[in-house]
Amino acid sequence: MSEFVTEEAPPSDARPHGHATPMRGDLTQGPILKTLLLFSIPTLLSNLLQTLNGTVNSIWVGKLIGESALAATANVNIIMFLMMATVFGFGMATTVRVGQSFGARDMDSARVTFGSGMGFCVALSVLIGIIGSVLAPKLLHLMATPEASRIEALDYLRVVFITMPFGSISIMLSMGMRGVGDAKVPLFAMILTVLIDITMNPLLIRGFGPIPAMGISGSAWSTAAANFAGAALMLGWIYARDLPLRLRGGEWAYLRPREDELRFIIAKGLPMGAQMLLVSSAGLVMVGLVNREGVATAAAYGASMQLWNYLQMPAFAIASAVSAMVAQNVGAGLHKRVSKITMRGLIVNESVTVTLAVLIVIFDAPLLRMFLVPGSPSIPIAQHMQPIVSVSFVLFGIMMILTGTMRAYGAVIIPLVIMFVAMYPARVGFYFAAFPYLGAEALWYAYPFSAVVAVAMTSAIYLRGNWRKVTPKAR
Repeated sequence: MSEFVTEEAPPSDARPHGHATPMRGDLTQGPILKTLLLFSIPTLLSNLLQTLNGTVNSIWVGKLIGESALAATANVNIIMFLMMATVFGFGMATTVRVGQSFGARDMDSARVTFGSGMGFCVALSVLIGIIGSVLAPKLLHLMATPEASRIEALDYLRVVFITMPFGSISIMLSMGMRGVGDAKVPLFAMILTVLIDITMNPLLIRGFGPIPAMGISGSAWSTAAANFAGAALMLGWIYARDLPLRLRGGEWAYLRPREDELRFIIAKGLPMGAQMLLVSSAGLVMVGLVNREGVATAAAYGASMQLWNYLQMPAFAIASAVSAMVAQNVGAGLHKRVSKITMRGLIVNESVTVTLAVLIVIFDAPLLRMFLVPGSPSIPIAQHMQPIVSVSFVLFGIMMILTGTMRAYGAVIIPLVIMFVAMYPARVGFYFAAFPYLGAEALWYAYPFSAVVAVAMTSAIYLRGNWRKVTPKAR
């Protein structure tokens, strides 16, 4: 593929000549709703397992080493998120390009794109790992990591930097496979990853038989080994089944990024990664504002965030599925099918998210007691904020589905701008404007206000349709 060019959608959904034969991973044919569900459910389960894995690992570190080690991992996890958000953005850009090529039945183009994305991200992660290992002490100092946790955080962070390529390879393989319509194998790889990580964490932390005790470094090595195993499973499956992403013979040269592919991956990937960083930074700002209201409110907010993490997962999974399906259909020239995919995605996401939100509000007391001590003054505060803030995640789900469609066409700047407006002028701005009148209530109502702004802007741009003029030109 070259750079995007303006091209009107064909007058019918007729597949271009030679595209009638169905093949494994084809998301351009069959019932849309069934295909969407079969593709999004494995992605949702993968996200759930990944979150569960992080929770269990934190329990191991806290129980086997202590609170200082747990604080150390919390500090390092912030740095890890910043690093992996960049790789994730490039991975999403690669997925879009691979999906478009796959939909057009151009397998060589899909391999070129995937090879360029993989080669670039692995090289970038190696470079970050080397620089990060050297600058790790300064990074922890800049984060004001407590002295009691700094030595443990440094040990943990250096292992994270050294083993970062394993995580990058795993991410790229997972996203590449979703681009060619396979969400099941990444799920199997995640199951293997979680099982190995949960099992190896206590063994490497404390030591067992010939395995020496590594302390907090053992937790990081466990995650690295688990990521390696997950990546190995996906690679083995790709070559055993001769899937489109496999490279053979002279195709190994595709791992050396091509200029046109690299230009696309960077141009589209940076805004996608920046969007994740934007949401994260806004979240940190809100945490700071919540902390000003006292320990009880901060604890209530922290417990509620645990529930909101799960509330957001369906939207992430369904938006990912919509984006992959749309990318393939764009590549196949089936532009009229895109609107149907988007509409089905909206219906499924809102049905699931609304149901979850209602269940969380109805059963908020027992759910919150999982994180808070019974009788805690934080529980009524959390119960009060739950119905107000939960509405925002229902609304933001609409934005995520629409922007998932736009991303598949290569439109990535508009979602970034909308997210910035929603997170800062709308959410943070609302808080400061309303605080003199509402007090702490301004914190909670800032969420639905920003969601309304985001959905209104996204819907207006989506319905206008200018972004649809951007379609890929075949190589």
